[in-house]
Amino acid sequence: MATASPLDDKTRSQSLDDAEMGLGDCMHRLPVPPPALLHHTDPGLSAASSPYSGTTPYSSTQELSLLWPPGSKSEGVDQNAPAPARKPARPSKGKQASRWIRFRLWFNMYRRLFVLALLLNLTGVALAALGRFHYAKNHLGALVLGNLLCAVLMRNELFLRFLYLIAIYGLRSWAPVTIKMAVTSILQHVGGVHSGCAISGASWHPAVIASGIVTNVLVIISILSAFPWVRNYHHNVFETHHRFIGWLGIATSWMFVVMGNSYDIKLGEWRVDANSLLSAQEFWFALFITAFVLVPWFTLREVPVQVEIPSPKVATLSFDRGMQQGLLDRISRISMLEYHAFGIISEDRHAKHHYMVCGVQGDFTRGLLKFAGVGHASAMFKRGIRVCTGTGIGAALSTCIQSPDWFLIWIGSDQEKTFGPTISGLIHKHIEPARMILWDSKERGGRPG
Repeated sequence: MATASPLDDKTRSQSLDDAEMGLGDCMHRLPVPPPALLHHTDPGLSAASSPYSGTTPYSSTQELSLLWPPGSKSEGVDQNAPAPARKPARPSKGKQASRWIRFRLWFNMYRRLFVLALLLNLTGVALAALGRFHYAKNHLGALVLGNLLCAVLMRNELFLRFLYLIAIYGLRSWAPVTIKMAVTSILQHVGGVHSGCAISGASWHPAVIASGIVTNVLVIISILSAFPWVRNYHHNVFETHHRFIGWLGIATSWMFVVMGNSYDIKLGEWRVDANSLLSAQEFWFALFITAFVLVPWFTLREVPVQVEIPSPKVATLSFDRGMQQGLLDRISRISMLEYHAFGIISEDRHAKHHYMVCGVQGDFTRGLLKFAGVGHASAMFKRGIRVCTGTGIGAALSTCIQSPDWFLIWIGSDQEKTFGPTISGLIHKHIEPARMILWDSKERGGRPG
């Protein structure tokens, strides 16, 4: 016995599988009544039952198959059977950016400054080789030390603080956003000048004396230890070599300056002349290099610290006195060895405490991270959006607390449990809900789309 009933358009469309690729719409336009779904209990019965058999009459219209292609064999489909599970659609691949766009993203401000410093020095080397740069012929040592001085300045925190103060207070009130963005990009990528000048310092051929050769070798070792692969995966090797080899290089630079000024190559004899030494450009370059290397160490202090460990992933450090927004701080257990920089969270300059959020990361996670640019440049802008993930809240939160026109977007996993009540309390106390988005990737099932 077979029973069937015609289905209306709505029910029919719901019964169709999406995998049929629009077959339902095509059938709806056919000049025949809608097909019926059959449930066969006896394969020997015909498609139409006699009205006298005591069964529900079945429409005498022709049977249309819902299968594609036509003629394929399949058993009847139960009217009450649930629709087959829909296969998840493959995520569509976005249109790949053009080569020009990818090149511009790769050739960022860091690389532009690096190439600029390198090209300027290579141009000088070429002109000196052609006999068009007479200054270089008589002052090779000054060119080497001048490059090294510039490299040291670009990593001196006090000098960078001075540059930031000029940019912030000089541009904040009148400069358009485009100029502010350009200056911010340069300030956050001055490492390109540091790398370019350091490499260029080794490109100038030094005077052929032992101290000059040793200085050049030490500079090259320091450069090799700062390669991104060494710096990211062997950070302690990078820091110890960059620091102690650098200090040894400064000592040999002084030997190079003093001996080079005291020895007369033409006469082949030594002469000690303080006035001649003080008038040499190399002496002043070496003096400023030494000063800029030593000055930050005079700001070093041993301070009390309170440690809060809200979860195995994060440690929150608390220090006395408040700080202005956008600053980083460096901490170390051993003053002469490795230092680690973290963003500072503070309610204002007059607060009783400021905080650091230190993430306990493994090698894999550390390999995915890139050191963020200094957030102090945010003070140049009246309003903006700070986007951060995980422990990046340490570098972003002060800006949104101390500047009421900044919006915070924080993406993390179970932030309140992971980062503890101290950080959560600062956020909810000083930032109203309309000025922040806290995206819990664990609760929402992933990062924002």
